[in-house]
Amino acid sequence: MPTLYLIRGVPGSGKSSLARILLANQVVDDCIEADEYFMKDGIYMFNPYKLKEAHAWCQDRTRVILGRGYNLAVSNTSTTEQEVETYRKIAEECNAKFISLIVENRHGGENIHNVPEEKIQQMKKRFSFKL
Repeated sequence: MPTLYLIRGVPGSGKSSLARILLANQVVDDCIEADEYFMKDGIYMFNPYKLKEAHAWCQDRTRVILGRGYNLAVSNTSTTEQEVETYRKIAEECNAKFISLIVENRHGGENIHNVPEEKIQQMKKRFSFKL
């Protein structure tokens, strides 16, 4: 049974780094994130008007990878319960286990995509979790 690891946190927390660690240690077979949608020829070209498309692309790729029976790490901010639930349902559809991991920025990590501090504060305020 494949496993979906949803790695959540604000920009700069280390989500992508953790996903790459899971990949390097063969815990997962692949790792993806919505930010990949904005990479063009190795350059990050964020467009806020295409954010919905980026997440749909990431969700579709998740279905394909899990459907093939592979373990996957998805590293997106996923600050709301609705965003988490979307991936939990995808895992369920694909008969995959679902694990949500929250990464905290206690190490002073910097966000590599230059997300404005105001946006990060908004994400922190809406961040939801279940214990």
